[in-house]
Amino acid sequence: MKMRVSGKSTSRRLAVAATTLGVLIAAAPAPAAADTGLDRQALRQALSAVHEAGMYGIYSQVRDGSQTWQGASGVADVASNRPVKAGMVHRIGSITKTFTAVAVLQQVARGTVELDAPISRYLPDVVPGERGERITVRMLLNHTSHIADHVGPAFPSLLQGSAQSLDDNRFRVFTREELVRLGLDAAPTGEPGATPGSYSNTNYLIAGLLLEKVTGQGAEEYITRNVIRKAGLRHTSFPRTPHIPGPHSKAYESLYGWVDPPRDYSVYSPTWITTAGSMVSTMDDLNRFYRALLRGELIGAAELAEMKRTVPVLAGGVLNYGLGLYYFDLPCGRFWGHSGGVFGMATESMTSEDGARQLSLGVNRTKYQSLDENGNVVLHPIDYASAEYFLLAACGQSTGAQARAARPSYVPFAVDRVSVKR
Repeated sequence: MKMRVSGKSTSRRLAVAATTLGVLIAAAPAPAAADTGLDRQALRQALSAVHEAGMYGIYSQVRDGSQTWQGASGVADVASNRPVKAGMVHRIGSITKTFTAVAVLQQVARGTVELDAPISRYLPDVVPGERGERITVRMLLNHTSHIADHVGPAFPSLLQGSAQSLDDNRFRVFTREELVRLGLDAAPTGEPGATPGSYSNTNYLIAGLLLEKVTGQGAEEYITRNVIRKAGLRHTSFPRTPHIPGPHSKAYESLYGWVDPPRDYSVYSPTWITTAGSMVSTMDDLNRFYRALLRGELIGAAELAEMKRTVPVLAGGVLNYGLGLYYFDLPCGRFWGHSGGVFGMATESMTSEDGARQLSLGVNRTKYQSLDENGNVVLHPIDYASAEYFLLAACGQSTGAQARAARPSYVPFAVDRVSVKR
């Protein structure tokens, strides 16, 4: 999440992520490859350590070949102490972007969309004029369009250091066109096609409008029929109401201490983010989805290769971002996937290059860190415990005391950007 922090006389830009699950650890040992198998006891202990560090609830699934482990620790409701469970349905935020990108690439394979065609060819009234001629479909999907994010303008109280607009918009029904206009009316973050790109949810709302134009169907309907069902997912959907369908946790937002005690935003209109981040899923479904994608079961080899052509994108760090997909390199190898954050919930889903090792995890409390007097994020014990669990789940090896002692050197999780004022 990109955050603008302003003092009385100066402004600073600070790039942070809504969650630091899976951060790279500067002093972590570097095994040559992931250990074979799953150390279930170690995974259970490491997951519990995240809860013990202050996370209300966390649930995860790890796969290694034919082996699967899943676990949960903590509570889904701090008032009743109802426990979290591994199979809970969860708001996955920007992981939705991978699904949307797959749907667009299916249309590329059918010849109805060209990646390097200007978006004005398809949506001349949405992105009009010279801008529409310069911005291509590819630039939308890899965040080099430099169209500003709509989220800050849609939640203006964040610019005054208040969560009021989060409450005001809880049941508001936005249109995609309305939100796209907010992004287009804001100052561009750069020239179209320039790198590094700048992560913007608005890009994927436009991608949703593109899908509707070329398929003649609602974007959510098309993605459900041609991506979710094709992948064989049973608990993944675009919610039709503000409620999460199925057994789920509450979603607690702290907003860096401005919301104290943390407030539950699990009931929230999905219209503010739609094809950029409104889907729900389970950790099992997410692992199934990315395995199917990376094994070529949802799109062809040529389209998957396009997804994996990366450029640097600024999003809480510098991401190696493709088309709705990014990678980072762990000590045990390269992992592909995406992260997601909405108010009160964050998610991470990553898969090894060969598709054998996978991990997905969800948490039910976000922006639990504090800010210092200079507007810098003060890392929380949750961050270190999460990093240790992530590396254990991915690489099969605990980083132990080194992970607890080292400061995370990089936070590679691109989630929904919000501008806030200290």
